[in-house]
Amino acid sequence: MLEALQYDFIQNALIAGILISISAGIIGSLVVVNRLTFLTGGIAHSSYGGIGLAIYLGIPVLFGATVFAIITAVVIAMLTLKNRNRADSIIGLMWAFGMAVGIIFIDITPGYNVDLMSYLFGSIIAVSNGDVLYMTILDIFIISIVMIFYKQILAVSYDSEFASLRGINTKFFYTLILILASLCVVAAIKAVGLILVIALLTIPTYLAESFASRLSTMMILSSALATLFTIIGLAISYYYDISSGASIIISAVVILTVVKLLRR
Repeated sequence: MLEALQYDFIQNALIAGILISISAGIIGSLVVVNRLTFLTGGIAHSSYGGIGLAIYLGIPVLFGATVFAIITAVVIAMLTLKNRNRADSIIGLMWAFGMAVGIIFIDITPGYNVDLMSYLFGSIIAVSNGDVLYMTILDIFIISIVMIFYKQILAVSYDSEFASLRGINTKFFYTLILILASLCVVAAIKAVGLILVIALLTIPTYLAESFASRLSTMMILSSALATLFTIIGLAISYYYDISSGASIIISAVVILTVVKLLRR
């Protein structure tokens, strides 16, 4: 794959893959520890509404998806905090609503020629310089927030009741974790798409759990594993001319399976 690095689109894809892997490792650890996988999946699919709205308004797709995903995360957080026992119904509602909004706006957009499959299943080789800059900013923001509020996030993630007794605003940090997850989802859209984004968030973390005893260690190891999976997936995609998103996830699943079998 070294000869492929002479091409700008391959360089952008590799840089974007590393940036996405860093945020996916950090946020994936929080998602798994807080058992928010299904909830994050709802946010991911709801952000399709932002994609459709952005196409209709003629604004950058990632920006539209980011705004829509953040709003969805806040709404889901507010509703699930009061109705934890109905969380699955609320997530399903937002999931369907977001997808429906996106489809409607795309249908009424005159003469659009956007490849929507790339947003559903990923197309990291189509990443532009602007997308790389956007992902860099998102990464910096996510890392900064996690570093600043690490102790509070750690407390809320492992024992929210004790954290509440210690005076930590658990509702705020619960909402913050969902917002960070929504930002990570948007960053990962170009790599693996909305359909496969949850796999990128959870598989590296699931594997990292076997070797890490601290949340910080899990985040670092998850980011490293996500980067490894992304590079391998990109190489497979380049040599065999197949979907980059699917290649990344298949690589992750195969490596996870082999490691788990060897450990047994």
